[in-house]
Amino acid sequence: MNPSLTKSQQRALCSQLGHVKLQLLYKASIHGFTGTAFHQQCDNKSPTVSVGYNASGYVFGGYTSKPFNQSGQYMQDDRAFLFTLKGANVLKYPVTSSAYAVRMMNNSGPYFGEAFVLVNGSQAVAYSCPGKYYNFTAAEMHGNDLQLTECEVYQVEGEFNDLEKPWRTIVWESEKRKGLMDSIKLYKPTHSSVSQARVLLIGPMGAGKSSFFNSINSVFRGHVTSQAIAGSSGTSLTTQFRTYSVKAGREGKPLPIILCDSMGLEESTGAGLDVDDISSILKGHIPNSYQFNPSAPLQVESHGYRKSPELKDKIHCVVYVIDACKVSILPAKLEEKLVAVRRKVNLMGIPQLVLLTKVDEACPVVAEDLRNIYKSQYIRDMVQEVSARLGVPLSCVVPVKNYCEELELDLNCDILLLSAVLQMLRFVDNYFDDLSDRFSNLETKE
Repeated sequence: MNPSLTKSQQRALCSQLGHVKLQLLYKASIHGFTGTAFHQQCDNKSPTVSVGYNASGYVFGGYTSKPFNQSGQYMQDDRAFLFTLKGANVLKYPVTSSAYAVRMMNNSGPYFGEAFVLVNGSQAVAYSCPGKYYNFTAAEMHGNDLQLTECEVYQVEGEFNDLEKPWRTIVWESEKRKGLMDSIKLYKPTHSSVSQARVLLIGPMGAGKSSFFNSINSVFRGHVTSQAIAGSSGTSLTTQFRTYSVKAGREGKPLPIILCDSMGLEESTGAGLDVDDISSILKGHIPNSYQFNPSAPLQVESHGYRKSPELKDKIHCVVYVIDACKVSILPAKLEEKLVAVRRKVNLMGIPQLVLLTKVDEACPVVAEDLRNIYKSQYIRDMVQEVSARLGVPLSCVVPVKNYCEELELDLNCDILLLSAVLQMLRFVDNYFDDLSDRFSNLETKE
């Protein structure tokens, strides 16, 4: 049997999974567009990649680490995802309710939750219902053309942990965590009038801005906490401008960094954080607990407007928080907003960093072991893509995992989070160094 997937498409899919290869098990045009034919070729085989093709030129499907059977039961699989291929790029839609990731139906082909089925009811068609345990846009995934011209199932072969040499070096030891925590506690801004560095978190709703603060707070508290409102919602859960100071322990002193949380960016006009409000935040005009109004930015005459902000009120570093699962499907209008914000921040000379969150959801080999993060080719590709799309250097993109479902702290997760904070503080130093240089130049001219 000759696979319909091109070599470049196979490489793109394998990049999601590590050093693996795809072995064709089932081809509907040869074995038949029936559930019986599919199960004869694919039962008890795992992991698998299932692929559908339509006359509109779309190539789409799903991955599961669980072996197929005909029990009629749901199978839990937190690695499962749906995808569509755009050339050699994979747009990925992770499972949103892993307990219902795959269903083992005897009269159909690959059956993902209640969202997506290939060879549905033993017909050469696909079934598509976004939101049923997977979120995707039907038009984007398969162009709303559900008539299949071909269906294939590949077994994934190879070692998932047989990865590249690390493309960044990092030490995964408890001494490293202690050293990072000490460095952050002892940090002092180089400008005498500022006691705490102010870092602004900006990003699409649901990317993990509030969760990042909660995660840092958890590391220094010694247990998982949830002070900032975080979770999943169709709209931004953060509606106010909030400044959060992290304490070194329950009764400890505040750390020399303040994380400023903002309303999520949204692609539509008049929704989410207003770009003009971002300018006011950067300049220090917006007070803590200011209630955002997406349809009207803060005005000079507004209550609480800080007319003469000091250096300690301004933002010293901007951090963009981007969901690693959604880099490839970032809407064009949202990308335009991010680029517009980048331009404003550049003009003000404020250093910028990108946090790539949810890396464990984006890459199965990272979900297996967080220490694979700098070995994963897929995460490296996402770092390169977000670097190119936002126009930031590769060294300014830092992948992290927030605490979301855990009840206890994890050493490797802590090290990634603390390394990101230390990088922010280094960027803050750059801001103050640049400020001093500009001040010195002005004095020289005078």
